[in-house]
Amino acid sequence: MQHLTRPLRRTAGIAAALALSVSLAACGSEDDGSDDTGADDTTSQTSESPMDEGSESAEGSTGAMAETFGPACSEIPTDGEGSLDGMVDDTVATAASNNPLLSTLVTAVGSIDGLADTLNGAEALTVFAPYNGAFEEFKPKDLNAMVAEGKKKGQDSMLYQVLAHHVVGENATADAVAGEHETLAGDMITVEGDAESGMTVTDGTVTANVLCGNIPTANATVYVIDKVMTGVQ
Repeated sequence: MQHLTRPLRRTAGIAAALALSVSLAACGSEDDGSDDTGADDTTSQTSESPMDEGSESAEGSTGAMAETFGPACSEIPTDGEGSLDGMVDDTVATAASNNPLLSTLVTAVGSIDGLADTLNGAEALTVFAPYNGAFEEFKPKDLNAMVAEGKKKGQDSMLYQVLAHHVVGENATADAVAGEHETLAGDMITVEGDAESGMTVTDGTVTANVLCGNIPTANATVYVIDKVMTGVQ
C-alpha cells in the first residue's frame, strides 16, 4: 500500500465533518476452499435486511456511541466486540470483522492476501465502510467474479482497487473529515456536510450517504455508508 503515508489534500471551503463506515475488516478465519466457494460466501452475506435509515442517532448516549452520528447508528450491535464500545479497542480490520453489518465487506477484504494485516498495522486511517446492503447493487455473478479475481491477483485486482478507494491514510474525525481526500488507490473522494445536517462522500460518479459516522477504532475512524464507490469515472 504505497499511498499509506502520502499526504492528503483537503478543500478548505467544504462544510465540516464526514462520513463512512464501520471499518474494513480482517477475515483471518476465511475458508481456504476454492475461489468459487469464497465467492458464494460473499453473495450469501448480502441477504441481510438494509439498515433502517429512520433509526435515531446516538444523541444522549455515552461511551463510544456518544461520539457517533447518523440515522442508523442504533442498528449497530449494543454490546459485544461488534458494538461501538467493543470496536474502540481493536484495530480497524479486526473491529470490522466482529460487526455483523459489515460481513460482506469483511469477506471481500479477506480475499485479498495481506490486506487485513496492512489495515490493522497502519498508524492512522479513515475508512468509509459500505454496509452489507450496499453490495446488493452488484449482480451476484459480478461480485463473485471480483472476489475470485481478488484471491488470484491480490493487489493487482479490481477488487483491491475498489476497497482501497474507500480508505484514506489519515485518521479524520467528524470535525476534520469534510473536504477532498486522496485514497489508498491514489484517486480522490470528497466529503460534504456535517453531523447535524447529514454527510455524503462521493468519487464523482457515486455519492454515498453516511449511515453512521465517526466510529472510533484503535487506529482509525470509520464511517458506514450506503453505497459502494467503485472509483470508475
